[in-house]
Amino acid sequence: MTQSTQRVIVASTEPYSGKSAVLLGVVQRLKQQGVSVAYSKPIGTVWHDEQDGQFARIEDDLRFIANALELKESEVRSPVLFLDEATLTKRLTGEDQIDYPQKLKDDLETIASDIVFVEASNSLWEGSLFNLSAGEIATALEAKILLVIPFHDKLLVDSLLTIQRFLGDRLMGVVINKIPPNALTIAKQQIKPFLSKNGISVYGLIPSDRILRSVNVRELVKRLDADVLCRSDRLDLMVESLTIGAMNVNSALKYFRQRQNMAVVTGGDRTDLQLAALETSTQCLILTGHVTPQEIILNRADDLEIPILSVDYDTLTTVEIIDQAFDHVRLQEPIKVEVAQELFQKHFDFDEFSKNLPITNP
Repeated sequence: MTQSTQRVIVASTEPYSGKSAVLLGVVQRLKQQGVSVAYSKPIGTVWHDEQDGQFARIEDDLRFIANALELKESEVRSPVLFLDEATLTKRLTGEDQIDYPQKLKDDLETIASDIVFVEASNSLWEGSLFNLSAGEIATALEAKILLVIPFHDKLLVDSLLTIQRFLGDRLMGVVINKIPPNALTIAKQQIKPFLSKNGISVYGLIPSDRILRSVNVRELVKRLDADVLCRSDRLDLMVESLTIGAMNVNSALKYFRQRQNMAVVTGGDRTDLQLAALETSTQCLILTGHVTPQEIILNRADDLEIPILSVDYDTLTTVEIIDQAFDHVRLQEPIKVEVAQELFQKHFDFDEFSKNLPITNP
């Protein structure tokens, strides 16, 4: 790593806060300005094994970010460890005595980019067992932390003040993400001025977005362990909302027409509701009750290119699983990359952020 290379740790207070969205937005803008960027994810948390002569472990988020931002191989660094059971056991039993901060420093030494973004683990504290929590990484690399925190309520101010006391000068600033429409004014007029007055820079107030929160039908099939009864070729459809079909058909049709790109959960014996759902903005039908739908439903869904899923769960459990999918969705689809980057062009203060990066733009 050259002496002039700047380092920024992108960290979050909890999983699924939006670190990937921040990276997609910020790095794109920096690259447009002619700044060379590198990316590292020291701790692997989501991966799969590929066989290419030997088993190679691939960090899914790292590969996604690298591909989405068109980073060269020399601009990307793989994890120095993966949080699997074997790694944890070796550390706990004392078998693993590796100095991971030093290993990370050595791994980044050859990067010659203007700035390297290092993505921390799922929370500020995760990785402490290996001395690779966000704060420890920042200390080892003499780097600043850009913190991403999702908006739940005004009490996020409490968390940020405590984090500021803990991180001190290592805290570069924050991005408040996933702000509901009814809280945007509060965030702008109350929270941001208060934090700024208390020495915490707020670079972005990012509103929530229905597309970023959406999940494709394939992910629902996986989470529900569902059988696909028709149109398995349309599992890339994006679901933005969930509706339960348990009312009379006239009420249901009126309700369905008010929703967009929904998944409808209903009983396999409710042919009337299934037909009503198929005639509205439905991305998939999810049938419970171990009842095979009538042929007219399957044929109509096939004509409209709407997948039908059959699940073994009851309605309540099915809804809980789908709700969890919405709350724990990753940015993987091209449309989400585009939306995330547009949001940051509008709602992230790049000028203020750049003042804290002593980089001479071309």
